[in-house]
Amino acid sequence: MRWVAAEIADIVGGRIAQGDPATVIDTVTQDSREIADMADTHALFVPIVADRDGHDFIGASGAAAALSSRPVADLVGVPADMTVIEVDDTALALTELGSAGRARLQGRPVIGITGSVGKTTTKDFLAAILRADRPTHASHRSFNNEIGVPLTVLQAPDDTEALVLEMGARGIGHIASLCAVGRPTVGIVTVVGAAHTSEFGSVEAIAEAKGELIEALPSADDGGVAVLAAAHPLVLGMAERTSATVVTFGPGGDVTAESLTLDDELVPRFTLVAPHGRADVVLGARGTHLVDNALAAAAAALSVGAPMAAVVAGLAEPVLSPMRMALVRTARGTRILDDTYNANPLSVEAALRSLAALPVVAGGRRVAVLGEMAELGDVSAAEHARMGTVAADLGIHVIAVSAPDYLAALDGGHAADLAAGIPEALRLLVDPPVGTPIGPDDAVLVKGSRVAGLERLVALLTA
Repeated sequence: MRWVAAEIADIVGGRIAQGDPATVIDTVTQDSREIADMADTHALFVPIVADRDGHDFIGASGAAAALSSRPVADLVGVPADMTVIEVDDTALALTELGSAGRARLQGRPVIGITGSVGKTTTKDFLAAILRADRPTHASHRSFNNEIGVPLTVLQAPDDTEALVLEMGARGIGHIASLCAVGRPTVGIVTVVGAAHTSEFGSVEAIAEAKGELIEALPSADDGGVAVLAAAHPLVLGMAERTSATVVTFGPGGDVTAESLTLDDELVPRFTLVAPHGRADVVLGARGTHLVDNALAAAAAALSVGAPMAAVVAGLAEPVLSPMRMALVRTARGTRILDDTYNANPLSVEAALRSLAALPVVAGGRRVAVLGEMAELGDVSAAEHARMGTVAADLGIHVIAVSAPDYLAALDGGHAADLAAGIPEALRLLVDPPVGTPIGPDDAVLVKGSRVAGLERLVALLTA
């Protein structure tokens, strides 16, 4: 979006402390490292005070302008030609500017997406579908919080005809705050389950928080559409919290999949069935558990007028975010299923079942390298043990990385190892003290929460 500095200052209640009020801005970022790669752009840098104070990077950012809650005299190395807008609170100013940016999109669909799992994949599917039909902007990676949502709005090009916003929550009221900025006209809730229960306390509280998206939608008369998972009672129950049109997806829903099959690379093929018609789909992602995400995206896209041809094209070639069900090979030919972006019981069980569905030749092994599922609170030990049991029941050898609870319910008859860290997990795979290293006949799932950092293991295996 294109702005001038004086306009921004007026919106956020700031003042031009240095530079030209007519400075043109055409993108906004909180990451000073990104600006060097933004060729032919005029960036507004918004320093955020978190683990490090972003104000320390204003001078070297290369931005055309910056917000600052410090006086210019207290900033280090700020060029004389940089425009500085002084505000009381940079994060609050970003929210206010994001809300003003959303007003520029009046009359165009804005789709919000939340849920315990599947938000980012659904966002990627939906963005791919809509881009096949109209100029569309979507959240970068998983920009789904109080910083990421306004940034996503502000980074939308002026010709944007549809905006897709991923929305996360760490507590009651968080999504309502994001909706106050993004003002979605369509809302998708993927599923509600045990994720971040250490913050919420219960699955019911998670449902209460996720449903804030549905409560924020306009009425059906004003174009509001709630897209809900038919097979999940806590999600389907959110229909009572809105006057928007309700469209359901998944088993028993308005938009469903028939004749589902998986090929040897875990790519699903199915017939999409919707009130708008039927179409054969080859999904550009792996795993049957992603089919519901595709159906949610299709339901939302169809509700805002996307043709079925765009749905088929978009689902076939989405630009998926990294570390999500990526199938790569080691130099020895071992297939690695990289699903390391995050983990909770819902996504771990789904990934284990995907590994079990991945064909291996006679004698080949299936191994799951599992890191911690973080932020589960009181249910953590039980859920880790349950996942270990699921793996054992599927005939999968578990290597638990710094997460002994996976093995708590297993006896000596099950194939399982405990690794103290990534180096030991690597040795157990490629140079085990007993048995044989992984080879071309084997398949390995690597999955854990972000704190586990298991993408480093994938990098070592595929180097």
